[in-house]
Amino acid sequence: MKGVLNLVSVGPGFSDLIVPRAEAALRDSDVIVAYDLYLRWIEPWITGKEIHTPPLTQERERALLAIEKARSGAKVALISSGDIGIYAMAALAFDEMREDDDYDVNVIPGITSANACASLLGSPLSHDFATLSLSDLLCPWDWIEQRGRHIAQADLACVLYNVQSAGRQEGVYRILNIMLESKSPKTLCGVVRNAYRPGQEVSIHHLDDLPSLQFDMLTTLVIGNRFTQRKRGFIFTPRGYNNWDLPTEQPVGRIGSLPIATLLTSMDGGNAENCREQSRPPSLAVEDKLPQHALWVFSGTSDGNQLANELAQQGYPVVVSAATEYGGEVAARHCSGVSVWAGHQGVEPQRQALTQNQARVIVDATHPYASLISEQLMGLSKSLNIPYLRFERPSSFETDSGIECDSTEQAAKQAIALGQRIFLTTGSKDLATFLNAPGASEREWFVRVTPEPEFIQRTIDLGVPRSRICAMQGPFSQAFNEALWRDLKIDCVITKDSGDAGGYQAKVAATQALNIPLLVIKRPKLEYPFATSSFGAVLQQLQAWNIKA
Repeated sequence: MKGVLNLVSVGPGFSDLIVPRAEAALRDSDVIVAYDLYLRWIEPWITGKEIHTPPLTQERERALLAIEKARSGAKVALISSGDIGIYAMAALAFDEMREDDDYDVNVIPGITSANACASLLGSPLSHDFATLSLSDLLCPWDWIEQRGRHIAQADLACVLYNVQSAGRQEGVYRILNIMLESKSPKTLCGVVRNAYRPGQEVSIHHLDDLPSLQFDMLTTLVIGNRFTQRKRGFIFTPRGYNNWDLPTEQPVGRIGSLPIATLLTSMDGGNAENCREQSRPPSLAVEDKLPQHALWVFSGTSDGNQLANELAQQGYPVVVSAATEYGGEVAARHCSGVSVWAGHQGVEPQRQALTQNQARVIVDATHPYASLISEQLMGLSKSLNIPYLRFERPSSFETDSGIECDSTEQAAKQAIALGQRIFLTTGSKDLATFLNAPGASEREWFVRVTPEPEFIQRTIDLGVPRSRICAMQGPFSQAFNEALWRDLKIDCVITKDSGDAGGYQAKVAATQALNIPLLVIKRPKLEYPFATSSFGAVLQQLQAWNIKA
């Protein structure tokens, strides 16, 4: 008899998601070759058949076994979860076939992880997208990184397969950092574990949340593009972007590159909200009007803005780059004689802007804990041959002012041991680390975040009740902190060594007055080529580099 090799896809895990053609192929086959986990999904259709289950690591052996059975004249079904043609068994089977084989081959498609997970999230893959496997067992890691970088630069929505295993812990974080070089940090993403299987978990995050999370081989990541939106607890990517002339480097949430006078005029008379509304893509296409040969101050802090003012008063042309819309508005109000470039910029838009406007110096005045941004700016400095200068507010930590913690994870562990009602003044970025720590669900967490809608939404998405969210702009006085924490019956506070400009001493005084522990997360240590906390030292270094106003 002439044999048959059915390459059968059995979907993500529930029998009602197996296509009728796959069911018919299973019923018609005499021999079943599969990983044993898949048998439970297809049990009703394989009773009494010859079944072979080589273990998970023996994929090629499974393919060879199925082929040998088909060559002998049997009707064979080689089974794969998801779609057998996507990161699965079909390619191995074709690889092992011979041109002179005469058995029939049928490939039966199925629901792969990409569209299974997308359906649980909403419709994030409605336009161009890519898939990328992070397993380097069959593909060199440098190829994976290169493909990830191209996906990010094209701002394609993408699905990451084989995300993390016991032996492959760091690869996913390298890819996420590559994504953050070109994609907006606020790109909407989905994390799906056990799609359409028992223990299914689905959550929505921003791209810059993902590096703080832990994954496994049962997890799939779906990363949107700049147009991906949220609605009714789902995310979706529109089929058409309405304004196809939007520049490819235009990031989500960008206010635009406007001179300070233009920004002040836009916000005069209570029109700041209108300015924000106009900034939302895809309708915005603002022409850049930035000065040439300027000092680029990457700010977002009050002392960074003060430095920009000082440099402008010395006669230097200055561009202030702020990471958020709100930061751009603050810079517009408090900086005089400078230009503002605001919004969630990735590395590539920054590279283009610095190059096109012939920046003279990169002044990194970002927050002491914005280590990723600092690393990116140092990389740009090196690749573009632009001098880099780090300006960082001095530390205020003293051994008697709080309990120093080496990491967010250590702070979470210690807080859970010390307190029941824990107040976080660390912002929204590391919330997932605290809330997912062992024992965290047995504690009550209170969070203070900047009153940006996206930060508030992120906090809500992570499960913090609205009654425990304080959306306020600091810094705050000792009296305010003391009254708030006393009223909320807080018994442990977590903060960062944010310096006097960040209200650190007021937190110390308030916790000491209330006799409750203050946990202080240590600043990250980076190797800066030049760093100072003095305005005067910045000016001296510029003069040493012969950079004149």
